[in-house]
Amino acid sequence: MPITKATLADVPELNILINSAYRGEGSKKGWTTESDLIDGIRIDEPMLMEYLNNDAITILKYVNDEGKIIGTVYLEVKGDRLYLGMFSVSPTLQNGGVGRALIEEAEVVAKQLGLHIISMTVIRSRTELISWYERRGYTFTGEIQPFHDHGRFGEPKALIELIVMEKSI
Repeated sequence: MPITKATLADVPELNILINSAYRGEGSKKGWTTESDLIDGIRIDEPMLMEYLNNDAITILKYVNDEGKIIGTVYLEVKGDRLYLGMFSVSPTLQNGGVGRALIEEAEVVAKQLGLHIISMTVIRSRTELISWYERRGYTFTGEIQPFHDHGRFGEPKALIELIVMEKSI
């Protein structure tokens, strides 16, 4: 199976993939780019190492036949929910089923952990992305959160709000 847990050895490749999916000119080859909304990088290697050293966090990676990581998703146990974030697929390989496979594997992980709700935040203005999640059974909870103001995930170019979406499994 091409989806496994990421390890510290994967950090450099994960860093490149995640940033390429969210920011910069290369991200515009896919439909999940945030480069018109947020400046700066999405993640760095120290943050990825911190995540991988946290027992509440799992990062899944999708590896192609050549052994290259082409997709990833961050999963964190938060109380009675599994939080899904940093969902990334190589921009040139989007719409090829990698994302769908990763989100399905996230549901398997949630069930293995005895969790029955997966939650996520999505930029409110990203209607095409929200629709994609809705087609996979996620719904808007009504909760709206501000974008992280600490700069850790980049600097917004304008006001950004995040909606909370959930799915019961």
